Amino acid sequence: MREGTSPIIKLGVPKGSLEEATINLFERAGWKIRKHTRNYFPDINDPEIAASLCRVQEIGEYIEAGVLDVGITGLDWLIERNHENAVMRIADLMYSKSSNRPCRWVLAVAGNSPYQKPADLAGKRIATELEGLTRRYFEKIGIKVDVFYSWGATEAKVVEGLADGIVEVTETGTTIRAHGLRIIDEVMISYPVLIANKISWENPVKRAKIKQLDLLLQGALRAENLVALKMNAPALHLDAILEMLPSLNSPTVSPLRDARWLSVETVVQIDVVRDLIPRLREAGAEGIIEYALNKVI
Repeated sequence: MREGTSPIIKLGVPKGSLEEATINLFERAGWKIRKHTRNYFPDINDPEIAASLCRVQEIGEYIEAGVLDVGITGLDWLIERNHENAVMRIADLMYSKSSNRPCRWVLAVAGNSPYQKPADLAGKRIATELEGLTRRYFEKIGIKVDVFYSWGATEAKVVEGLADGIVEVTETGTTIRAHGLRIIDEVMISYPVLIANKISWENPVKRAKIKQLDLLLQGALRAENLVALKMNAPALHLDAILEMLPSLNSPTVSPLRDARWLSVETVVQIDVVRDLIPRLREAGAEGIIEYALNKVI
């Protein structure tokens, strides 16, 4: 793109809990986002993209209004703000790193309360940040409750006697239990989603750029739990070695100058490598190299 021309798309980068994980994901996909301390418009190493840092709760609003063309938000806020039909849901971005697991919105009560199931809370007060989603949840299961908005410290609402139950977000439930609460149901599982403005999607130039984003972000995510293995394998033991190797399709086998040896290369799940390499070594493989992958398309 020539210097001085306008960016093709305006990208919304979530500020807050998803911020660092999203910036890291973009870097692995090939885009470096550099934040500034005094504004919400970070630099990005692509003149066809203009980036804005926005609260995750508001990205859907900006995309629906056409202020942004594309962005990443949480599935929970997409549903809470009723944007599901107003924007294009391009892809689910299941961040798989341990610090960015899909989160759960759960219904929790005091550990010593008599409530064992959602029906036991009929007529009771429920505190949450996701009022709309919580109301729809209780309506779906036919239970009438009084839902009110929590501005923070939601777990404390039960402890302080302000609520009989809460709907709150958690990954493992550790924080819920630490506050003396007990989970009695799961309301929804949430994860990051890539969404786009419908009018922007109909523009062929913008759609091509959004598709590029989707392709490379998905490739970076797919590579998170994969590594490449390369080794020299004795030709006499090749079949035994290949039987050990899981791969995306089929391992690559190439001849070497010494006909007694072959070069073998494959991609495997990272969690099998520690057990796989000793077995490969015992089968005669040598020069085993493991290396990380940025993207798998």
